[in-house]
Amino acid sequence: MTPLTISGDQLQVDDVVAVANGRSVRLDPAVLPKIQRSRQAVEDLVARGEVVYGITTGFGRFKDKIISPAEVQQLQINLVRSHAVGVGPALPERVVRAMLLVRANTLALGYSGVRPDVIHLLLDMLNAGVHPRIPAQGSLGASGDLAPLAHLALVLIGEGEAWHQGELMDGRSALLRAGLHPLELQAKEGLALLNGTAFMVGMGALQVRRAINLALTADITAALSLEALHGTDRAFDARVHLVRPHPRQIDCAAFLRQNLAGSDFLRGRDSLNVQDPYTLRCVPQVHGAVRDAIAYAQWVIGIELNAVNDNPIIFVDEATGQTDVISAGNFHGEPIAIAMDYMALALTELGNMSERRVARLVDADSNGGVLPMFLTQHGGLESGFMMAQYTAAALASENKVLAHPASADTIPSSANVEDHVSMGATAVRQVAQILDHVETIVAIELLAAAQGVDFRRQTTGGEPRQGAGTRLAYDLIRQKVPFLDADTVLAPHIEAVRRLVATGTIKEVVEARLTQPGKETG
Repeated sequence: MTPLTISGDQLQVDDVVAVANGRSVRLDPAVLPKIQRSRQAVEDLVARGEVVYGITTGFGRFKDKIISPAEVQQLQINLVRSHAVGVGPALPERVVRAMLLVRANTLALGYSGVRPDVIHLLLDMLNAGVHPRIPAQGSLGASGDLAPLAHLALVLIGEGEAWHQGELMDGRSALLRAGLHPLELQAKEGLALLNGTAFMVGMGALQVRRAINLALTADITAALSLEALHGTDRAFDARVHLVRPHPRQIDCAAFLRQNLAGSDFLRGRDSLNVQDPYTLRCVPQVHGAVRDAIAYAQWVIGIELNAVNDNPIIFVDEATGQTDVISAGNFHGEPIAIAMDYMALALTELGNMSERRVARLVDADSNGGVLPMFLTQHGGLESGFMMAQYTAAALASENKVLAHPASADTIPSSANVEDHVSMGATAVRQVAQILDHVETIVAIELLAAAQGVDFRRQTTGGEPRQGAGTRLAYDLIRQKVPFLDADTVLAPHIEAVRRLVATGTIKEVVEARLTQPGKETG
């Protein structure tokens, strides 16, 4: 794969995903003049002895403490060291790579006053596989992700810890082994590395892509459950959704129709059974609303990926060369925090819908005897899928705790100077946990639905056809897990199908084969 070229204003969610998965990166040479102008402006400010926050002053509550020109370099080093207070488990490598990319892209916009060397080292670390060890906890999501980014910045100056070639070592050793050299931070550069939303937005971009894949996989899964439960697709009629024209509800209904096209497993007009339960009948309305939340998160993340979000911001008039330095609050993570909280709530609902369909698939009293109790022919002697629903219910319930909005909380910091915080880092970490859970719930539904379809085949006779998309999903499941005609350990089967969900395999295979793939949320 060719290297991704960054310029500060063109980065997209799937670019972050590609780099997180190992794609290399280069800086667009065209942005160097603007970066250099911004850097020169900082050096001129220091030379003139002007009072500028974070350049010739202390930080936070120490904003009124003047720093002499002789101490500005030590100020930046002290900042990085003192802010490296992260705790908890280390962030996954993919998240660290996303952070390195996002921070480099922001600095490439040329408003942060750093030397090109800083950006080049961030990209060189990505390309050489030098990945700082960054604890997951410690960010309040205002003044940026200070603690996580401090641990990232430590490695740039040859301190902290980093992984290289599978080995954890001190930052200097990791750089040198990769043929790189630590930086000596200059004025403003430590602050530019720390003040920003790179953790929230980098990890958030990865979760948005997961959410898009999951939402479409959940649509496919619901269609498979509809077949197993002898449901009707009448509620997905295009006319129904055009008269309530939420665009993603319309898209979802269309995608369901495409998946079910040609299916012999569906119920036709039946005067004794004219409509299905909500978790089948209202899939477009609920899943469509989930798509709305994901689309909003993707929109917010897309803006933030290409935004200046540090402080202060260096403005240099290209025509006159005049410099204006403004202390403001673009580092505040509220837009991301609210978007992640919204997506967390929506994904929780996606899991709630899926778990309720699992409950219907395994309960003969709820499905009208279309399927045997707990999807086993030997109930009593065998428990079948009874406990799989327990796991789905446990995860769905845990999501309800995690869906509490992190952005509803705030604790003042820095002696009440930083008196409102976003908790955006917590929000994005909660989203990641919810995604883990819902991917598993949907995997359990896929297993149960495939088992149900096989029982339907046995009772229907002949060779009933599945829908254009549902047959593809069924085949993928059966490549991993056979029809279960006796009790067995289900955990490895759940994990095998969860991987199909989490990697987007089911969604990608189905979309590639349908004539009009379901629209993504973006």
